[in-house]
Amino acid sequence: MGACVTDLQAIGFGQDVLRAEARALDVLAETLDTDFARAVDLILSTKGRLIVAGIGKSGHVGRKIAATFASTGTPAHFVHAAEASHGDLGMVTPEDSVLLLSRSGETQELGDLISYTRRFKVTLISISANAESTLARASDVALVLPDVAEVCAIGMAPTTSTTMTLALGDALAVTVMRAKGFDPARFHQFHPGGKLGAQFLRVQELMVKGDALPLVAEDTPMPEVLMRMTGSSFGVAILTDGAELRGIVTDGDLRRHMEGLMAQRAGDVATRAPKTITGAALVSEAVQVMNSLKVTSLCVVDGPRLTGLIRLHDCLRAGVI
Repeated sequence: MGACVTDLQAIGFGQDVLRAEARALDVLAETLDTDFARAVDLILSTKGRLIVAGIGKSGHVGRKIAATFASTGTPAHFVHAAEASHGDLGMVTPEDSVLLLSRSGETQELGDLISYTRRFKVTLISISANAESTLARASDVALVLPDVAEVCAIGMAPTTSTTMTLALGDALAVTVMRAKGFDPARFHQFHPGGKLGAQFLRVQELMVKGDALPLVAEDTPMPEVLMRMTGSSFGVAILTDGAELRGIVTDGDLRRHMEGLMAQRAGDVATRAPKTITGAALVSEAVQVMNSLKVTSLCVVDGPRLTGLIRLHDCLRAGVI
C-alpha cells in the first residue's frame, strides 16, 4: 500500500511549500541589482526577437517566459536547447537576443548554443544559480538566483529554483512592457479571443440600435408603452424627442406608479436623466456601471443623442462576464 497522510497533514505540507517558495521570492527580490537593469536594456535594444532557451524543467519554464514576452509586446520564441544542436540554431540571428535558462549553468546540451552566440556576437542573457558556471561566465549579463534550497522532500527536484526563474522572467517581461508603454489597446491586438479579448470590446460593437430600439414618445399612453416593453423583450422603453434622449421606463418605474398606471403616459412614469454611457467606452466599463447601479441596461449616447442600448445579457453572451 502507498503511504497516506491525514487531511491536516496534507494541508500543512502544502502550506510549508507555498510559504517556503514565497520566502525565496522575497530573497530574490532583494538580490536584484544593476545586472537586472542591464538585462532589461539589452532586451529593449534587441532589433530581432528574444530567443528563450532551456532544457528539462528550465525548458518548460522558458516556454512560459517566451509566451509572456510575446503577449506583452516583445517578439519572442522558445528554442529547445538540445534541438538547437540539430538545426534549430538557424532560428537565431545576430539581431536576436538569447535568454538561456539553467539552474546549474553546466548542462552539457547548452554548449552549442552558448558557442553559437559567442561566435556570431548574439547577445546572451542567462539565469542560473551559479555565478561561476560556464553559462554565467559566457553571458553578456548573468542573472544569478540566490542560494535557496529546493523545497522538495529530498531537496533535489527543481521546485524553488523553477519558481524563482519563472518569477524573474515575469519581472523582466513586465519591466520591459512598462518601459515600452504597452497599453490595453496593444494588449488587445495580441489577445483578440476568449474572455480577455471580450474585455476590450467597445459598447458600440454590442449595443442594440436602430429599429430594434424600444422607443416611445413622452405622450405615448402607458398601455402602448407596456406593449413596446414586452414586445421588445428588453424590459424597458426609451423616451426620445427626435433623436434626443428624454428618459427611460423600467420595471421599477412601473411598480412605483402602479396606482392609475394605465391612465398615465410615458412622460409621467419615466425616470428622467437615466445613467448613460458612450459607444466608445469599453464593454467591461459598462458592466461595472450596471453592476454598481443594479440595473440590466444602459442607454448609449453621443452627447444628448441616443445611439443605442447596451444590455447585461449581451455582455454575458459576448463572454465579458
